[in-house]
Amino acid sequence: QVQLVESGGGLVQAGGSLRLSCAASGRAFSSYTMGWFRQAPGKEREFVAAINRSGSNTYYADSVKGRFTISRENAKNTVYLQMNSLKPEDTAVYSCAAKPSMYVFAPTQKYDYWGQGTQVTVSS
Repeated sequence: QVQLVESGGGLVQAGGSLRLSCAASGRAFSSYTMGWFRQAPGKEREFVAAINRSGSNTYYADSVKGRFTISRENAKNTVYLQMNSLKPEDTAVYSCAAKPSMYVFAPTQKYDYWGQGTQVTVSS
């Protein structure tokens, strides 16, 4: 089983920045598509960003495009989400997810493994 552990969440003022990290167990990290999702209380989980196994392709939700950047360091089994220009509506629990890569990049389709989530709170 793949274990994913997020870190880097916290409280930040609107307009500020945070960088989330997701550390993955195992040796197959470089074979996985990685994604970030978020969920606010009473709201459905929504897709945020995804990155393919090599890092050559990324995909973002419209709500975060231009503000968030997903990246990965395969040698460290880690994926990141750099969040800039944060807004109160970005407040949510952010979860890291993983799935074995398919031949075609499928950033929003079902993921197999999930982390526990890390809270991001953006104040006005």
